[in-house]
Amino acid sequence: MIAWISKTWKDNRSFVLFLGLMFIFRSAIADWNEVPTGSMKPTIIEGDRIFVNKMAYDIRVPFTHIPLLKLADPARGDIIIFDSKASDKRLVKRVVGIPNDVVEMHENVLKINGEKLDYQDVSQSRSTIDLLEDLIGVKHQVRVSKSGSRLSSFKPVVVPENSYLALGDNRDNSADSRVIGMVPRNEIVGRSSSVVLSLNYDNYYIPRSGRFFQAL
Repeated sequence: MIAWISKTWKDNRSFVLFLGLMFIFRSAIADWNEVPTGSMKPTIIEGDRIFVNKMAYDIRVPFTHIPLLKLADPARGDIIIFDSKASDKRLVKRVVGIPNDVVEMHENVLKINGEKLDYQDVSQSRSTIDLLEDLIGVKHQVRVSKSGSRLSSFKPVVVPENSYLALGDNRDNSADSRVIGMVPRNEIVGRSSSVVLSLNYDNYYIPRSGRFFQAL
């Protein structure tokens, strides 16, 4: 048995080492993440695989959330990927409030530290409107329902230290900080800024070539 194990190791050690290094790379440096829901529409759609920079904020012990070195903090407008204990899922949302911000929303209009954000119409369908939101210097699109929802408004809240208020860009269809609460800093695993590839779930998983490597 020992001889067989030794021979198997010698014959396959390059492949095993490759797999080990690949798993370490994906755990601690960079990976991609599948997006199965529409909570980030119109920025990210179902079937997108987004690039995740796992060294955007911290260098961590591989396969853990234990930080070795802090590199930066999430900023307003960042698209973050985090392992939410509150929802028991890995989620993708946009940072809207950073520590000590006072954030409120009234009929899908955000106010941060007393400053009402600017919005411009982009397009609309029978039931939704796509808007260009200026998140204090970070412009991106959001989608809102014409009829609103119970998520369309919330009273002023102060973002605690080491926490972030994160919302989905599909504002009336996202289980985000309005549902699960603030996002603890130590749950954040990385930041995304581009789509790697995209598969059309409604059309036999045919690749959407126009979304490959699209910036977010």
